[in-house]
Amino acid sequence: MTQDSTTAAFRFGYGLPLPAQAPSEPASMLAALRGPDVMAETYSGPRLADLTETLARADSMLRTARRAAAPEAKAARQDYRQAIAQLESVTQHAAKTTVARALDAPDGFRERLVQFWADHFTTVARARRDRPLPATLVEEAIRPHITDRFADMLRAVIQHPAMLGYLDQSRSFGPNSRIGQRRSRGLNENLAREVLELHTLGSGYTQEDVTQMAELLTGLTVGKSGPTFDSRRAEPGPESVLGKVYEGDSLGAVLKALDDLAEHPNTAAHLARKLAVHFVSDQPNPDLVQALTDAWRASGGDMLAVAEALLTQPAAWSKLQEKARQPFDFLVASLRALGVDGADVMRMSDAVFRQVVLTPLAAMGQPWQSPPGPDGWPEAAEAWITPEAMAIRITWAMDMPAQLVNPLPDPVALMTRALGSHVGERLAWAIPRAESAREAVGLVLASPEFNRR
Repeated sequence: MTQDSTTAAFRFGYGLPLPAQAPSEPASMLAALRGPDVMAETYSGPRLADLTETLARADSMLRTARRAAAPEAKAARQDYRQAIAQLESVTQHAAKTTVARALDAPDGFRERLVQFWADHFTTVARARRDRPLPATLVEEAIRPHITDRFADMLRAVIQHPAMLGYLDQSRSFGPNSRIGQRRSRGLNENLAREVLELHTLGSGYTQEDVTQMAELLTGLTVGKSGPTFDSRRAEPGPESVLGKVYEGDSLGAVLKALDDLAEHPNTAAHLARKLAVHFVSDQPNPDLVQALTDAWRASGGDMLAVAEALLTQPAAWSKLQEKARQPFDFLVASLRALGVDGADVMRMSDAVFRQVVLTPLAAMGQPWQSPPGPDGWPEAAEAWITPEAMAIRITWAMDMPAQLVNPLPDPVALMTRALGSHVGERLAWAIPRAESAREAVGLVLASPEFNRR
């Protein structure tokens, strides 16, 4: 197995140069992953509890604005706009925090795993007041669990208000429940379907399993104090999912079903392949996928054991750059190559951050925390390396560096610093011959070597 710092930085991190003390081989990368989450302590992310008051105020003001007469309605609308502005500020701060962590993390593999699982458990805000919620799900339900059992993360995610809201769980009532009968309400199968299809099994279930899972989940909802299990809306009686019967209308039955799904062989195979595709290749080596599957099953879904299997497989260290850097990866890697660090990002005004990161991210086809559906962002290189998308990357690479660093770095030094052993002969020939430093720096950041990992 050939290991080198360039492959480690590109495949398992956010590019070169690696931060000081950054590990670049499996043993030290795993040791860092087992250690404290330094970036969570350095740059704090949003917590749902900190937003509760503002969310409640926004909801109250919106109700007043809709029902009250002027001038009370006018004042309520103004208060509502102020509350929404506060929530949108939290969203932008969360985006800054994510970029800053990716830039400064001594264990970039941790940040990449967080982003992988955030995409796996995609949530999108349904309304303006909900825009900070996806970030709180990442902070509270994903980040703390990336080295735990998958079942622990699955439990936390499925009960989080961001997921319950995104997949319309509040609209799901047991048809024979007390509330369902009184209000003539029925099932909403969105959450149940995505739990089976996207979050766990991938395949091997039936429509009846979806319906039974939806009935089992009916008690899950968001109350005034957060997520809760409301037996009044839960479908009474046992449910059978994949041939297993879950007795009782209780949170315990829901959690048992999630645990069983987390440890199911289909889940192991589905998520093992997904990890291999994300980190290594759109067409991963079958031996790599099998090794990850075996590690998952042998450990009962211990994600640290699965990470170890990924990092220690020879196929994971192939030098072929078979993956395209998605827009977020490209922008973070570009900032790192230019010498921009997390503190620089946190000091940026909101307007500058939008200009440097958020607006280009959307233009490149990956608007912040807004994937097209619950299956998240596509992995295939052809989804990202298109003429239109590359034109936007090239424009960013040519125009933005001079606005970020002055003077521009020496292009040859930048090429070596940013690409390491991935420098190609054609690029090495072209950079010293570019007409200007601006053009040469742009060529490095727009090169195939930089845009693949």
